[in-house]
Amino acid sequence: MYSLILHGRRLVQLQKWLNLRVSVQTAFVLSDSFSSASATDVRSRDGRKGKNFTVSYLVDSLGLSKKLAESISRKVSFEDKVNPDSVLSLFRSYGFTDSQISTIITDYPLLLVADAKKALGRKLQILQSRGASSSEITEIVSTVPRILGKKSITVYYDAVKDIIVADTSSSYELPQGSQGNKIRNVSALRELGMPSRLLLPLLVSKSQPVCGKENFDASLKKVVEMGFDPTTTKFVLALRMLYQMSEKTIEEKVVVFRSLGFTVDDVWEIFKKTPSVLKVSKKKILKSAETFLDLGYSRAEFLMMVKRYPPCIEYSVESVKKKNEFLVKKMKWPRNALVLHPQVFGYSMEKRIIPRCNILEALLSKGLLRKGSELPAVSSVLSCTDEGFLDRYVMKHNELVPTLMAIFTKGRVS
Repeated sequence: MYSLILHGRRLVQLQKWLNLRVSVQTAFVLSDSFSSASATDVRSRDGRKGKNFTVSYLVDSLGLSKKLAESISRKVSFEDKVNPDSVLSLFRSYGFTDSQISTIITDYPLLLVADAKKALGRKLQILQSRGASSSEITEIVSTVPRILGKKSITVYYDAVKDIIVADTSSSYELPQGSQGNKIRNVSALRELGMPSRLLLPLLVSKSQPVCGKENFDASLKKVVEMGFDPTTTKFVLALRMLYQMSEKTIEEKVVVFRSLGFTVDDVWEIFKKTPSVLKVSKKKILKSAETFLDLGYSRAEFLMMVKRYPPCIEYSVESVKKKNEFLVKKMKWPRNALVLHPQVFGYSMEKRIIPRCNILEALLSKGLLRKGSELPAVSSVLSCTDEGFLDRYVMKHNELVPTLMAIFTKGRVS
């Protein structure tokens, strides 16, 4: 429907906790591994073993390239072939070809660790009971593998089937009303390269935006022209924002931003970073500016913070004041450090800011920070992952690891 040079999929995967030099559990409970180097080594070896086995299995059983297999192993890992074999056998019993199975697993690798009989088998049986032929099942599941991860599989199946029929049949007539609009609009999004993980929620939606027509066309055209990547959730959010808001409402919101010193170009650059800013109320936008100015930030610094990290305009007054008090007055970071990294105002005090700053204070008291008594950059302390923080400030102090981990985990269990 519209031409677009697609970017590669930008899937950012979090590293598995099992590959940490120290295992930090979800509840952040101090475990025996912190006092036993051998336990940590065993856990690390087990993680590597599972990853290596997964890569070999994907290459040998599905014929995937090693590079692709390694990418998939970062999303799913297993140490034996019992469950994966049962999943592949199930697919083959329903007539899926090896090529189709490879496509399915590449798109949705978590299926390899699903219960073949109780989960996947039951859903395929449901589709058969509705009269779906083997060819229909294999085509639709291969096209949208994530349909097998949905509870209401029949609803998704019917929607996907309508779209596939519309794509492949020249004589197919679109139904009237919202269903016809939905088929037409979702087909347009598919042509742009939108993946099934984003399309599926839209397929069964009875609301905006895919059920519209003229407004959908105009909104989609604008989102594409602005350069949004259709393989990302940000594309869907931008489409929804523009579809739901009238030109008058959007213009009124732009006027509010301009009253604070933003240019029109600034507003649209902010929108491209965070589409949801257009739904922030006039009252909240003005209150956010007032809060930062009252705390001593200049208007230019406020504008810079919003342009760098637009969600900061949505933070509550109480939260901003509390974190500014702690980071600037207690920890003595300069305000300009927070201006350059405004996302810190969105971090949890209890789960991130306080535990990490407690570690810094402990290291400062012992003179163990690299720059002596000088605080490191706020981004190196607060903007990294837990793994990165631990590697940078805890694990290098071998004899102090148990003590530092006790400080780090204290109070993190909710």
